[in-house]
Amino acid sequence: MKTHSDSLPVIVFNPVSFLSDFLQLTKFRLAISVVFSSVAGYLLAVDQIETSILLGLCFGGFTMVGASNAFNQWIEKEKDALMVRTKNRPLPTGRMNNLTALIIASLLTLVGIYMLNNINFKTALFGALSIFIYTCVYTPLKSVTPLAVFVGAFPGAIPFMLGWVAATGNFGIEPGVLFMVQFFWQFPHFWAIGWMMDEDYKKAGFKMLPTGNPDRATAFQIVFYTLWTIIISIIPYTQYSGDLSLSGGAVVFLILIGIYLLYHALNLMQKRTKETARKLMYASIAYISILQIIYVLDKWI
Repeated sequence: MKTHSDSLPVIVFNPVSFLSDFLQLTKFRLAISVVFSSVAGYLLAVDQIETSILLGLCFGGFTMVGASNAFNQWIEKEKDALMVRTKNRPLPTGRMNNLTALIIASLLTLVGIYMLNNINFKTALFGALSIFIYTCVYTPLKSVTPLAVFVGAFPGAIPFMLGWVAATGNFGIEPGVLFMVQFFWQFPHFWAIGWMMDEDYKKAGFKMLPTGNPDRATAFQIVFYTLWTIIISIIPYTQYSGDLSLSGGAVVFLILIGIYLLYHALNLMQKRTKETARKLMYASIAYISILQIIYVLDKWI
């Protein structure tokens, strides 16, 4: 809001409005879900919690995700203005200018790398890599090829395994399995979103669905990756996942929630409607959250 005194503009800073815009720019709810994944990975790797590392992981992880989202919105400002879902974001509406968004994204990146590096170098390296891939590879590819979702699945899968790396300072089979779980899960999740928002995405020129359209072939691939997600989720029950293990009871629960996810994927393939895609999206969110809780409870109880 601007007022005028002696013909000179005076800018009145509204902290409540700025905070609201900051939370939208960094996608606060998404960032919190990513932090949740990182904490789950950390708890799977330790027998005793170190508060300083856990807090560093939470705040460092949040700033890294916030930076990625801020850079993404800074780059896609013009495209966001074309879509109903994103046209009311701070940059398209003019509530926040480009320079402010760029400064926020840059500061969050520096703070995030610093905090994660205080844990260990590998944690900071993976965090920085996730920002680079998301911002410099995934974001521009969205307008070029549906393979952007495959590329975007890499930074999206890092948080779950990042907690393990933060706890141990090593990347091995255990964080590799955690990475694969979240990597394969992203395909049914984001293709469900792409199905729901297909018309909106096409307005901005984004190519999000594997075939380019919400059709039977896309639905089949959603079912295919759902099956792989379920299979990979029970790998820790075998002897091939190092120190990451699951009990038989945990596997039963994982299979049950996997059947729930698969049901919604098959329902989408059968009906091919936006409503079934919406239900699959929510089912996928419930699935990954419950899976991580099962993993953690199985270790600690």
